Formats: sequence, structure tokens, C-alpha cells
Amino acid sequence: MKIATVKSFSAMFLFLLVPAVACADNVIGGETLYSVREGDSLPLISARLGADIKDIARENHLNPEESLRPGQVLRINTRKIAPEAASNGIVVDIPGRMLYYFKASKLEMAFPVGLGISSWRGITRWRTPIGPFTITGKERNPTWYVPESIQWQMRILGEPVLTEVPPGPDNPLGRYAIYTSFPAILIHETIEPTTVYRFASHGCIRVLSQNIGPFYDQVQAGTPGETVYEPVKAAVTDGGSVFLEVDPDAYGMVKDLAAEARKRVEEMNAANRVDWSKVAEDVRRQSGNAEDITLSGTPEDAPLPPVRR
Repeated sequence: MKIATVKSFSAMFLFLLVPAVACADNVIGGETLYSVREGDSLPLISARLGADIKDIARENHLNPEESLRPGQVLRINTRKIAPEAASNGIVVDIPGRMLYYFKASKLEMAFPVGLGISSWRGITRWRTPIGPFTITGKERNPTWYVPESIQWQMRILGEPVLTEVPPGPDNPLGRYAIYTSFPAILIHETIEPTTVYRFASHGCIRVLSQNIGPFYDQVQAGTPGETVYEPVKAAVTDGGSVFLEVDPDAYGMVKDLAAEARKRVEEMNAANRVDWSKVAEDVRRQSGNAEDITLSGTPEDAPLPPVRR
């Protein structure tokens, strides 16, 4: 199966909801051609497609400080390695800043999300929690009841202290709120789209407008979920290509990304099939996208390792 090539944002939206698979259950996406629209910026495109701003700029020889031109075509890598499939439910890949939704062991949706800030003035209380959770309910046009910790931050910053924000265009929860069993942690629409695919929230999981509606319609109370922290992932396609995804270790939980990359490759029984210089480059860049690290000239009939499912 060929990796999908997308030539417009509307097509990309469909791609994110029904991901193409690169001959392995957990490798999705591919090399994308994106046509710049009026009002686009690199941070906004990064949020839409789940791609690193520096990588987009480098691949397309752009100056990140300059404005984009409508109609300009950008080549963008959107390939990801999804975490281990759940039979049903939600998996949020914190380092990858992606949400994956599974039904009957099939990946139904995948899209970029914004997650909790690593630290603020040395305080780490707003990191997105790691572990299992359950969807406890959902609400259209919610009122935001401001947590005490955020009221405290408002006081520190000298801002007006809000206790609640009614539905409307200024409500940070947007039009859709999905409640989780994590205390005060919601999956919700954001009115700040450029904070998606970044660590910028107070722990909540922020979703772009075009993705939250279809997701909200499908997810129900009782749906299981899990947030995972795996900044390094590896996968092997049915054709024998080896892919490695190295995400930023935003919460500083992995001592040695290079050692973790070697461990992941060896778990795939693929150590003799990879170019270790490519592995080192991926670790250095931490692009957040799956890169082909297959050793050039590896014969097609070479024994294949088992594909990670």
C-alpha cells in the first residue's frame, strides 16, 4: 500500500480522521503536499498537520520569520508511529502530541493535540497526567469553572481573577468539552489554535475545531483511555522498512534518548537492518515524525523481523 499524499487541507482533514497505513498497523501518514491558504502561518500549519515548525521550514527552505504566500506548496512529513493499539478507546501520546481513537482494534481517528506545559516558573503541576482514565461525560457550549490553581496564577500575573467563564467566543473550552476521570482534565476545543501540537495548556488536552466535532460525536461516557509517555517509537513495515519516531522529551522523563532508540530498534529485531547514522540524526533532531532509518541496500529477501502490533 502506498503512503498517502495529500494536496489540500480539506483532504488532510479526512486523512487525519481515517489515517493511511504504511503497510504496518501502527505507521500512519506520509509525505504531504500542503497548499498554503490565506491567513496561514507555520505555527498554524504545524498545529493542523502535527509537524515540527523547524522541519517544515528546513524542508521547504523557508525563513520562519517571513510570511507565507497563499498558494505556496509545502512538502511536509506527517508520518507517525501510533502507540500500541487499544481494543477500544483513546490513547494520548504525550511526547508525540497526538490523540489516537480506536474502535474494535481499528484506528478510527488520529489528530494533533495541545498538552500541559512542562513547567512554569519552576512549577510542574500543569503537566498532563500519565496513566489510564475514563470519559465521564461531555457537554456542548460548556461553562468554564476556573480551577483554583489557575486563579492563583492570574493573581501572580496581576490579571483579573476569574472564577467562571460562560459559553461564548472567549471561553477557552470552546464549544465542546469532554470530561475525564483525571481531576480537572478535559479534552476540549481550543480558541487558541496555535497552541495545538505544543505543550501550552494547564494539563487539558486541546483539540482544533475541525477535529473536535467528529470526535465528540463518537466518544461516549464510559469510553476508556490512557495517556502514555513514549518519546521514542519504532516500527517495521510489511515490506521490511524500519521507521523511528523521536519526540522531544518535554517532561524530562527519559535519561538517554539514544539508548532508548537502540532499545526500541533491538526490540523489533531490526538492529542489522538500520543505518545507525540515521538513528543518531533522528535522535539529534527529535522531529516528532517517523523517519525511515532502513539501511540502504538491505536485500528485499532478507529475513524480516516481526512487525510490532
